[in-house]
Amino acid sequence: MELNASYTSLVAVGDSFTEGMSDLLADGTYRGWADVLASRLAARVPGDRSVGDHSPGFRYANLAVRGKLIGQIVDEQVDAAAALRADVVTLVGGLNDTLRPKCDMGMVKGRLEEAVERLAPSCEQLVLMRSPARNGPVLERFRPRMEELFTLIDDLAARHGATVVDLYSAPSLSDPRMWDVDRLHLNAEGHRRVAEAVWQALGLPAELDWWTPVPATAPPRWASRRTEDIRFARRHLAPWIGRRLTGRSSGDGRSGAQFDAATGRAFWITPADAETPGPVTGWHRAVSPDAAVRTAEAD
Repeated sequence: MELNASYTSLVAVGDSFTEGMSDLLADGTYRGWADVLASRLAARVPGDRSVGDHSPGFRYANLAVRGKLIGQIVDEQVDAAAALRADVVTLVGGLNDTLRPKCDMGMVKGRLEEAVERLAPSCEQLVLMRSPARNGPVLERFRPRMEELFTLIDDLAARHGATVVDLYSAPSLSDPRMWDVDRLHLNAEGHRRVAEAVWQALGLPAELDWWTPVPATAPPRWASRRTEDIRFARRHLAPWIGRRLTGRSSGDGRSGAQFDAATGRAFWITPADAETPGPVTGWHRAVSPDAAVRTAEAD
């Protein structure tokens, strides 16, 4: 990996983890690690002769959709992502499959391998992840499936020159304090640490220690834990079980943030205020001739 490299485009592929749940913003939208990473990468792109530190040439597309299984990710996102020919593509998928009561691991691994084989040649750097897991009984029940999936991820990375970000082994990200009240998604601090982990994996200078666990605090009292358990069961566990029993998904009818369902193609967004140095405060849809050419070539 080239140290201090500059990347001019990023595409994120996956499920709720990459969509950004539960890093909730004031306007009701989600941010998440991929958006945080994109903003930081944009700030590194050399500006042209007049726009300072941001170049309107930095492009980003997040195609991830909550609840998607690996087959849906491959069928609905992978070709659209590959067509954009990005500098960096991140792919995280398959964990939703492993959390189902019945899971065909042969199918899951086959579809993940298919995704890597299609994405790796389309980008300069493919990033895969060993997903984080919250300590608790859910992890222990599904750990063998998860680790089987992670073994394949390591093998695929070695074969295709991809980078693996090992979030699963990080003590900080197994801490329940990094997770939302639904116990399935990282909170804002968890997403911030994932963004830093990918940032460092891309050869960029560390800005925080994402790996080290946060300092210990006094555990909540027994009564508080039981109250939280009841609230969790009513608000999150029961609806999740209901969707499983009826074959529904939280992602039904949804498309990725930068996916145009009418055309079946992804599109780029770029920093809205390219003339102001500093953090990206907003994005807008970009009309990119370069993206159009590359899409046509990929077709």
